[in-house]
Amino acid sequence: MIVVSTVNVNGIRAAAKKGLVEWLSGTKADVVCLQEVRAEQDQLPAEIRDLEGWHAVWAPAAAKGRAGVAVLSRREPERTAIGFGSTEFDSSGRYAEIDLPGLTVASLYLPSGEVGTERQDEKERFMAEFLVHLDALRRRAAENGREVLVCGDWNIAHREDDLKNWRANQKNAGFLPEERAWMTRLFDDVGYVDVVRVLHPGQAGPYTWWSYRGRAFDNDSGWRIDYHIASAGLAARANDAVVERAAAHGERWSDHAPVTVVYDHGV
Repeated sequence: MIVVSTVNVNGIRAAAKKGLVEWLSGTKADVVCLQEVRAEQDQLPAEIRDLEGWHAVWAPAAAKGRAGVAVLSRREPERTAIGFGSTEFDSSGRYAEIDLPGLTVASLYLPSGEVGTERQDEKERFMAEFLVHLDALRRRAAENGREVLVCGDWNIAHREDDLKNWRANQKNAGFLPEERAWMTRLFDDVGYVDVVRVLHPGQAGPYTWWSYRGRAFDNDSGWRIDYHIASAGLAARANDAVVERAAAHGERWSDHAPVTVVYDHGV
């Protein structure tokens, strides 16, 4: 079995002071994908930088204090990579991957976008390039008898049951028709699987992000934008998925919650 968790930490230095360190100490995960780290490696708190029992790949953004992803694994990776061969995005701290026996695991922080701005144009450019990479990655893995798992903050709610207030968000970044259609292509044309949705069919959520504004968390008025996206063979061997939602608003160490899945895949 292999247990994989993914979480957007919303700034690792702040999260470390609020409970992230304790969560990492207690997790049963074999691999943890982090997003929005927002720190260079030498800026990491000592208790994060020197994690005992973990091998870490850090991919900070060239723009200081922005983005940043990481992959932590208890087993030393056979290969590591930062970026996906993109001239524009490989230094943006948005993608890192590792190879374990028979499995490639990647951490993704897809741009959030904002309708009518350059940020949305950037998001669309990223999506176009990244879909090509995902297609090639899956095909290459299949040829070599490997599986693929891309975890992270995809910043898109795919379906109406992936966010509470979907009617009010149809013209907002994260739930635009073209963004949702892109994810449909990822599943229907490229051949990946939304693991948590398969294990939790026909239900609202389970949501993974809640705004700090108002009572969104208390009312469970959230979005499901943090995904485990897997090749079909691995997805078929997923047997449990849970969003590790904090018991109370005051116990949160990020505006996202960890998404943890157990796979029947030995490494």
